[in-house]
Amino acid sequence: MAHGHENLIPFNKRTEEEQREIRSKGGKASGEARRRKADFRKTLNQLLTTEINSDEWTPLLNSLGLESTLEAAVNMAMIKEAMSGNVKAYTAIRDTIGQTTKSEEDIKEQEERIQGVKLDNTAKRQQAKAEESSSLADAIEEAFNERNE
Repeated sequence: MAHGHENLIPFNKRTEEEQREIRSKGGKASGEARRRKADFRKTLNQLLTTEINSDEWTPLLNSLGLESTLEAAVNMAMIKEAMSGNVKAYTAIRDTIGQTTKSEEDIKEQEERIQGVKLDNTAKRQQAKAEESSSLADAIEEAFNERNE
């Protein structure tokens, strides 16, 4: 029984027209996905900023000087859950406000590793450019020599 991948044609073995058509379809699908995600975020933001009149949340939120919105109520519900011992709620709150459990040494070490990777990538790009430039210069010189022979 065939697994389905034996009859696939590698992208670089397709004609330029087929490649262009595939890229075009991919671009259109990507644009649709981005628009869908943007619409989702816009709708969610509108819903979260909607004012509510909840017997449970409105008095509490107003007493804290906050507007009674869905967003404020959800945040208070998460805080209430964390206060009752829900570790996942606490972790979600901590992560949302940007706190971390890493020590300063861990963070510094991670930043140094990232900087090292960036330097390695820069060096590799420069080397590739130099090799590309060198091979281009060689090709030009070879073509010039063949022309003068």
